[in-house]
Amino acid sequence: MHILDINYLNFRNLKDSKLSFDKKFNLFLGKNGQGKTSILEAIYFTATGKSFRTKKQEEVISHGKSALGTFLNFEDRISDKNLSVRVEEKSKSYLYNKKKVRYDEFFGKLNVISFIPEDIELIMGAPSIRRSFFDYEISQASYGYYEDLKRFSKILKVRNKCLKEGKGDTPVFEIYNKEFLTSSAKILYRRLDYVKKLSILLSLNYRKLFDSESELILKYKSFIGDLRKESESEILAKIEEKYQKVRSREKRYGYSLIGPQRDDFIFLLRGKDTRSYSSQGEKKSVIFALKLSEIDMIIRERRETPVFLIDDISSYFDSIRKDSIIKYFEKREIQVFITSTSELSISSKNFYVDEGEVK
Repeated sequence: MHILDINYLNFRNLKDSKLSFDKKFNLFLGKNGQGKTSILEAIYFTATGKSFRTKKQEEVISHGKSALGTFLNFEDRISDKNLSVRVEEKSKSYLYNKKKVRYDEFFGKLNVISFIPEDIELIMGAPSIRRSFFDYEISQASYGYYEDLKRFSKILKVRNKCLKEGKGDTPVFEIYNKEFLTSSAKILYRRLDYVKKLSILLSLNYRKLFDSESELILKYKSFIGDLRKESESEILAKIEEKYQKVRSREKRYGYSLIGPQRDDFIFLLRGKDTRSYSSQGEKKSVIFALKLSEIDMIIRERRETPVFLIDDISSYFDSIRKDSIIKYFEKREIQVFITSTSELSISSKNFYVDEGEVK
């Protein structure tokens, strides 16, 4: 996949503009606070319908404006296509090939992976951050998983409502509970399968770029204990067994004590949890290796190459790591968008950003 151009109106601090891109390297240069990150955000926002900086849609609209619009053209292995997002104060609409669509139809049309300094929270942040990240990435690689998540979320809300209202013994609860257990098994199985595949790529990418002597493992920490090669039916049996053990406590507490919404993902470098035992440089390298592995997973599952966004490469990595990253992308057929405060030794289309204006 390649983004051909983008058009944005009233986005953050950027002055309205249309930019055309190179199919390999696109470098955005300028001092801090000039709008370089906002350009990457505009690309990500148009491709995914979401910001990688905020969940509040009003924050992406230029100050003093009431609406924004973004539009981009891209090509995949089949044909040229386009995406557009329009945001007003209390509404958001999505367009695919100039036709208004639901988010379900918009999501996943253009695969974009971003690497920003805030990604360190994937190691240091709460489990919910890691769950959201991996659920999103699995959904990019598999449309079916996104549907599974939506269904599970609806069932979980009803189940919790029943428990909160003291209706844990009712026929209605039993119907939803059965669906909840089945849906939980499906999500666990998909997550576990993804983690197994990703962990192999993760270790290879980390060794290739940063430390050839160290092993990096991604581990799935489930509410039902260690999982290895269980089938979906075996996972369901374990969940049902766990449910019988917590059933009385759930009724007493009034909310769900089991389910994939309680799980976590752990990074182990040289056998130790990166959260507590890795240096800052190692943590950054772990996250970058993770993002590269996401590229490989999308190529494997979707037979498409995603677009890659790197924010603030100059200050985030030392010169050795930065050179390794650039050499990696020079060998790959991947479109890359990079922001930096200084020139890089790459053949790229350069954009200079000053007070929101791009030249």
